[in-house]
Amino acid sequence: MELPPALLQFLGSLAAILVLAAIAWGLKLGPECKLASEEDTRAAAAEAVDGFVATDIARDRDGRAALLADHGGRILLLRSHGTHMAGRVLTREASAQITDGALLVDTGERRYGAVRLELDDPQAWVKRIEAIG
Repeated sequence: MELPPALLQFLGSLAAILVLAAIAWGLKLGPECKLASEEDTRAAAAEAVDGFVATDIARDRDGRAALLADHGGRILLLRSHGTHMAGRVLTREASAQITDGALLVDTGERRYGAVRLELDDPQAWVKRIEAIG
């Protein structure tokens, strides 16, 4: 029994789509990662910096970034990077400014870049970042 050419084409296309979906899943390609809750933010921080325990958290309104402070005075900046979060502990090279009501944090690292956060109290974080020594 021979299959009609249209059915063969359909089955071939379906197989190709399934293979591409499996490759995308295997490479962990998918929707952008967002911080939906404080628990998500704490988990992402612990993943980015082993042992980082946040005492203060400021999450971007869209959940794409966050600033966290710990007992030692370190400040961790998280930002969405594909399907996961990337984090950096800020150093004295970091700078912060308020632009159009949002906080713009530059880590001082060219590869990580600057991050824009929509926060309730951006000025408080500007002072904290400026105090890093």
